[in-house]
Order: sequence, then C-alpha cells, then structure tokens
Amino acid sequence: MPYPDQLLADDEQVVKHLHPHWATLVAPVVIFVVTVAVAAYLAAIVPPGSLQHPLRLAIAAVAAVVLIWLVLVPVLVWRTTHYVITTHRVLIRTGILNHTGRDIGLQRINDVAFEQTLWDRILGAGSLTVESAGERGQETLRDIPHSDRIQQLLNRLIEEDHERRARDAYAAGQAQYPTGPVPPGYPQDGYRYGPGQQGPHGTTAHPPAEPVD
Repeated sequence: MPYPDQLLADDEQVVKHLHPHWATLVAPVVIFVVTVAVAAYLAAIVPPGSLQHPLRLAIAAVAAVVLIWLVLVPVLVWRTTHYVITTHRVLIRTGILNHTGRDIGLQRINDVAFEQTLWDRILGAGSLTVESAGERGQETLRDIPHSDRIQQLLNRLIEEDHERRARDAYAAGQAQYPTGPVPPGYPQDGYRYGPGQQGPHGTTAHPPAEPVD
C-alpha cells in the first residue's frame, strides 16, 4: 500500500499530499552546478607530475563532501517532508533517519492562518499556521505551495468535518431512540409509552387525567 494510504482509517481519504515548495531546491541545484564546474576546472588545471593524481583525488573528495552536505541532504529533507491533509486530520511527517510526526484532528483545529511575503506571492509559496487545542497548540508549516489556497481548503474541510460529526451524532440518537432523541426531563417523555412503562430517561408514563364534569 503506497504512502500515505497506509496511515488512513477506513473512512478517511487523502485530499492533499504536499512537499515543501520547489523553491527550496533552487539553492541545492545552483550549488550542484557550481561545485561540479569548479571541481572540473580545478582538476583540469592541475599541473602534470607525481602529485597530479593525488591532487585530483583530493579535489574530487572535497567536491563529493560539498555535494552530499549541501545538495543531497537538502533534497532528501524535501523528499521526506510530508504534509498530508485528509478528510479527518492533518498529518506532518519529517526526518531522514530519525522520523518525527504529528497528527492534528480537524475537530481540534481552532484557527488556520497563512503568511506570504511579496517573493512568496510571486513563487506561489508561504507559511501556514495551524492553531489547535493541546500542549503544542500551534504548528507552523513553512514553504507550503499556495498557502492561501491550502488555508481555504482546510477551513472548508473543518466545516465539512463538523457537519459530518453532527450528522453521525444525530443518526446515533435516532438509532437509540427511534421516535427521536428526547432531552432529559422533557415533560411529555412518558406519553410516548404505555401506562406504567418507563421511558429512556426513567420517566414513568401516566394516563392523562380524566376531565372533570
């Protein structure tokens, strides 16, 4: 089962699966091109002699370290950072070797805000702040693609989740009390049942009083 489908509940669906914005990969790409070009140039100008081979190996080793540290690691960080929005929650997964994650249920989210600089608006990126109930009440997701649209999407999903839970609660009440849920202490509760029988809230039905001539 592909990720993140393996994390979902039976009635849960993925609405949006995001990685950080592609702009976060611009610097690694530039560093890759510059490092390869500089390393090739330095290797080409090494003068011939007994030290030519060791010097070229040293240049290649330094270039490899730079490429791993400043290119490969950022790409892996981008690839292993997941922002998954489902019909029930927001899942955050990060980490290459050490994985960390957080799940925020839609019913616990109190507010969703986005922030974009002028450069973010040009690129179509931004940050998203999700405020929820709990010990870690605020989570800021940075470099989110189209953060303004994601904010609107989350607000719509929160409303739909609220409506779904209200329908489920109403359906559960209807299943428990086929004649309709009755609040405790409702005066006419007993009249739904025969004389002497008890209603769901412990109210005993009594026949109506005989009219007085």
